Amino acid sequence: MKKLMLSLFIAFGFSGCSLNDDLPTDTCGEYTNVAFTGFPLPCNYSIKESPTNPAFALITSEEKLNQFFTKHSNTCSVVSDPTIDFTKYYLAAVFSGEKATTGYGIKITSIVENGCQVIINYFENGPQTGETTSPTKTYPSDYVLIPKTSKSVYFNKTTENKDNIVIGSFGTVNDFYQLNDYNILKFLNIDAEESYTFSQYKYSATIKRGEYTLFLKSVPTEILNLKGQTKTYGSPDPANQGGVYFELHQGASTTKIYIDNNDTADQSTEVKAFKKAIKDKILLLKLN
Repeated sequence: MKKLMLSLFIAFGFSGCSLNDDLPTDTCGEYTNVAFTGFPLPCNYSIKESPTNPAFALITSEEKLNQFFTKHSNTCSVVSDPTIDFTKYYLAAVFSGEKATTGYGIKITSIVENGCQVIINYFENGPQTGETTSPTKTYPSDYVLIPKTSKSVYFNKTTENKDNIVIGSFGTVNDFYQLNDYNILKFLNIDAEESYTFSQYKYSATIKRGEYTLFLKSVPTEILNLKGQTKTYGSPDPANQGGVYFELHQGASTTKIYIDNNDTADQSTEVKAFKKAIKDKILLLKLN
């Protein structure tokens, strides 16, 4: 497997990249977090040949991008800018290889660096308990922009909890965040009139652990009991009073909640308190 993964780098003309089992023992100083941006490349590009085995890559120029990916008109519901400034950024990519069914995924979670190397951490997941899959071949991938670097780059596979929470405030200002147990994502340029297909948005990542588990404790029982359903409290209208948004991913279940900014009769005391908790959390995230 290692040779197959490295062979992709040879084919792409990459150097200075390796697997986690090749990490040097000399740490070259303390590691610090590296800011990175999620990039929905598949909205505007398709890979010319999907890797059938697990692989990873670092695209360092427009020429390399066009050599191995084909640009097309935007196929996503969210409008996005496909331009990458390679004088400032590189495109890092991870591939799970060919999977026999749907339900598989791969995600870059954090990036750290020291005086010698950059380490890109990622994890993979399979179908969740109770999830309905189809016998369709899939090729999971993930793409992020990292600051341009001359250091050696390593990809390190980790184990993480896939469950997450999305919180948002919509109306005159739209702020949306995803809380994971490994990082916090701030979605960029959210349009409140969209259907919140968050995988199609760029995002900035902050490395912080445990945020999903911590915020889950504030979710009222009546919302947890909605498991997999969508419910609206009041009549939140982005063009008028606005509201808050809550999305909970647990295993194969996705629960979506919209709560009117105005207190309405269908909002219990617990739901009103939860609405405030969401607003307070968003304010705190904006200040940090």
